[in-house]
Amino acid sequence: MSRIIAIANQKGGVGKTTTAINLSSCLAEKGMKILTVDIDPQGNTSSGLGVDKNNIENSVYQMIIGQCSLDECRIKDLYENLDLIPSNVNLAGAEIELIGVNNREYILKQALNMVRDDYDFIIIDCPPSLSTLTVNAMTAADTVLVPIQCEFYALEGLTQLIHTINLVKKRLNPTLDIEGVVFTMFDARTNLSLEVVENVKQNLKQNIYKTIIPRNVRLAEAPSHGLPINIYDPKSAGADGYRQLADEVIEKDSNDINIMSKKSKPEEKKKKNLFKKRK
Repeated sequence: MSRIIAIANQKGGVGKTTTAINLSSCLAEKGMKILTVDIDPQGNTSSGLGVDKNNIENSVYQMIIGQCSLDECRIKDLYENLDLIPSNVNLAGAEIELIGVNNREYILKQALNMVRDDYDFIIIDCPPSLSTLTVNAMTAADTVLVPIQCEFYALEGLTQLIHTINLVKKRLNPTLDIEGVVFTMFDARTNLSLEVVENVKQNLKQNIYKTIIPRNVRLAEAPSHGLPINIYDPKSAGADGYRQLADEVIEKDSNDINIMSKKSKPEEKKKKNLFKKRK
C-alpha cells in the first residue's frame, strides 16, 4: 500500500509546488511508482510537469464534483513511473459546489483508496490556504510534508498550520502525522538562511529533514520548460537536493514499515500461544 504525502503550507512562495514536482520526479527516477495529485486551482504542478492545464478534458475538479472517475482524469506515464491527476482554474469553484455535500472532506480519500495499491507514493500538492481542498488532502493523506523558505517570516502561520493538522487528525483522520519539515531556497552565502534554520530547529518540535534545498537558478527555470529539475538539468544543485530528499523519504518509509512490523510480531506470538493452549 502506498504512502500518501500532502505537501502543505498556507504561506505562498515557500517552494511547495517545486517540492511536489521534483520530489515526485526524483522518487520516480529511483524506481518508485508515483501518482502526483494537483489539488491547487493554480495548476502549477500540472504545468510544471509539462501538461497544458487549459486544454485537459477532465481534471481533479471534475473528479471531486462527481463528473468523472479518477481513471478518467488520470494522465498515465507522463514520465517513467509517474502518473498525474491535473488541475486548473476550474477547481476554484469546487468549494462552493461542495457546500452541503455529505462527507465532502472524504471525497479525495475515497477516490485515492481505489488506486493506492498501484503506487509506492502518492504526492498531493495543496493550495496555499487552509481550505476545504487542503482539508480533503489531509484527510486522504498519511502524512503532511511542510516546506519552509529560509527567510525572515519562515515561522509565520506555521502554528496555525500545525493546529489545522491536529484538528484534522482529531476529527477526520486519526492516523495523520507530520511527515516533517524541509528547508527550501537556502542561500549559504547569507547569515539569514543559517539563522532561520537554527531558529526553526530550536522552536519547532517536529521531524526536520537533513536535506536542505538550495536556492538555484536552474530550479527556478525548470517549470517554464515544463520539466522537473532532474530531467531539465540532472547535474544541478537543485536536482542533487531533491534526489537527497527522495532518499530520505524512502528511508523514512522503510523505517516506519519496520517499526510497524516489530509492533505486530508480539501480537502474532500471543495469538499462536493462545491457539496452542486451546488445542
